[in-house]
Amino acid sequence: MLQTFSALVVTGGSSGLGKSFIEHVGKLHPNCRIFNLSRRPPERTVPDLILRHWPCDLADRAQTTRVCEELVATLNREVPTGRVLLINNSGFGTYGSFPEPNLARHLEMLDVNMRAPLHLTAALLPLFRVRGGAVINIASTAAFQPTAHMATYGATKAFLLHWSLALSEELRGSGIQVLAVCPGPTTTEFFRAAGLAGAAADAIGGQTPEEVVATSFRALAAGRTLVVSGWKNKVLVALASKLPKALAARLAARVIARFRRLPRTSQP
Repeated sequence: MLQTFSALVVTGGSSGLGKSFIEHVGKLHPNCRIFNLSRRPPERTVPDLILRHWPCDLADRAQTTRVCEELVATLNREVPTGRVLLINNSGFGTYGSFPEPNLARHLEMLDVNMRAPLHLTAALLPLFRVRGGAVINIASTAAFQPTAHMATYGATKAFLLHWSLALSEELRGSGIQVLAVCPGPTTTEFFRAAGLAGAAADAIGGQTPEEVVATSFRALAAGRTLVVSGWKNKVLVALASKLPKALAARLAARVIARFRRLPRTSQP
């Protein structure tokens, strides 16, 4: 399936899931041109990787606009044919009572987790309509119920999930795929960046980034519009989806409240 794409555009490829997506594509499709948008460049762990990095803070609207314009121009100039795969992977969360650690951080979260995927997808859609393409949006199992103590994060992922499913229906029959991927806890830098102490993902049975990436590409190849990664997460999502929202919110709050917070001076 990956051989059908001539280019991959990924956000947040410097670490975690984004880095695993780049490595997976680089190994299985070494001729694919890869374009990464993130603050830091990815480490090149795959020999002969064809990678171009655009330094970009996706919370900065002016930077995102500029990079989108440069990206479209570069794709048309350097990769003029073939399908393009866009993976909207960048995202972050915070842990604590709203608006901890500060309101500015929550507003940045809205920009990175919601606005940036919309901006990039809109910028590339005209190209997709001509050449074909696919969009993978990394949502979360947090999208299926309110998440007290991580309230803004869960709400942004619920938005991304529902937007992805609606967009998939709008594009049905166009040759453009849209897939929402909902991982549970994953062994990345997410928990520490959110202000949580310890290996939280390991403690609650988290998956590796490589497992989530493999699940994502299998689902894309199968033409699916939604996939929850991991059988434990599938069970939890099925249960949460059947509960009244207020009860699901209360149960999720009790689970999330058990996490240990990093000392305040250690939070990003």
